[in-house]
Amino acid sequence: MDECDIIKEIRKNNTRERKVIQALKKEDGLTWEEDRVVYMEGRIYMPNSKKIRKEILEENHNLVDVGYPR
Repeated sequence: MDECDIIKEIRKNNTRERKVIQALKKEDGLTWEEDRVVYMEGRIYMPNSKKIRKEILEENHNLVDVGYPR
């Protein structure tokens, strides 16, 4: 799964934790939503999804130059 696929999965996931919903309501500029992707303090909010987390971990830990061989 590449970055575009991960973003697509995040967009499909409608789960929002209470803290995210509250942060979005504040409208203080620290948390916002763009094209169904939530940003918190400039970072993409990752929904509580085992599938998305697994894909991100696998992508980043299975790289040869990282030192985590398969």
